[in-house]
Amino acid sequence: MSKTLPLRADTVGSYLRTANLKQARADFAAGKINRDELTRVEDQEIAKLVDDQLAAGLQVLTDGEFRRSWWHIDFLENLNGIEGFIPEQAYAFKGAEVRKYNTRCNGKVSWNENHPFIAHYKALEKIVNCRGIVKYTIPSPNQLMYPFIWQTGVYADKQAFCEDVRQTYKDAIQAFYNAGCRYLQIDDVYWGTLCNNHDQPDFAENKKFAVENIQAILADKPADMTITTHVCRGNYKSTYLLTGAYDPVAPELFGQTAYDGYFLEYDNERSGGFEPLKYFNDNPHKGRIVLGLVTSKFPELESKDAIKARIAEAAKIVPLDQLALSPQCGFASTEEGNIMTEAEQWAKVRLVEEIAAEVWGED
Repeated sequence: MSKTLPLRADTVGSYLRTANLKQARADFAAGKINRDELTRVEDQEIAKLVDDQLAAGLQVLTDGEFRRSWWHIDFLENLNGIEGFIPEQAYAFKGAEVRKYNTRCNGKVSWNENHPFIAHYKALEKIVNCRGIVKYTIPSPNQLMYPFIWQTGVYADKQAFCEDVRQTYKDAIQAFYNAGCRYLQIDDVYWGTLCNNHDQPDFAENKKFAVENIQAILADKPADMTITTHVCRGNYKSTYLLTGAYDPVAPELFGQTAYDGYFLEYDNERSGGFEPLKYFNDNPHKGRIVLGLVTSKFPELESKDAIKARIAEAAKIVPLDQLALSPQCGFASTEEGNIMTEAEQWAKVRLVEEIAAEVWGED
């Protein structure tokens, strides 16, 4: 690729589900249409979404996660050895009742050669048809590190579980590469969980596994493949799950992991300041820090001058040439979506594009 990724203006990747798509998914769940009919609607709506992204000025295009119910579970439960289930309690988001559904280990974990996301990627690439850079998003291996997921009696200890998970993700990355993917984003709420729980006795051990997981899966990635991460604090109907600045994990996350880019939430005080980004300057694997300064949770448009001032503030820590801009998170990490209209969503995207062009010029 001739362009440096992440571009100066990018998005986390998920978009509000359209009315047609929501109706089709409801009809499929009710048995009114079959899988082929649902896929046809998904293809149509993703094609419209790609057109909308291009109209908003984006060069990096995703499928908006339109074929998923959750940003992470749809991928994880299609791995060998991982199943979806209904837990007694849902995630404890602030002010919103979340659907009860999660994953757990029910066998030896490995890559599923028939994983549907590979076909989904190929379908997106066909729809884009060389009109932009295709980005695909998957959850991090760290999303499987929660005790209730892996402590099911299949594995004797966490180390053994992690070894299989790491190999699974190495195989997944290679499968995406073989399918043509050259820009993969690995979304990760676990770092946010660590920031939130940095005072817990198992914090150091959990952080150690988190770093080792990422370093292992990136060690053999193809040289011409860009792999970035988005560090999330939860995103469900415009609410959040976690608080805590990046400080407790910054030396490892920013200073050691070999990602090509870091999409970071910086839309409010929960994210803390830019000081932890200083560790990025010592990372031998140089990439870009993507500042999520434009919130995807609320429709009100930010002031351009205020965003530019924050970019200038961050540039005191990380050189401006290694910074980029995006919304703070996706617009619909689950099919419910955040509380705004599609028009308001695209206004946010255009704002990111306009500010990036004014700060850095054209990519």
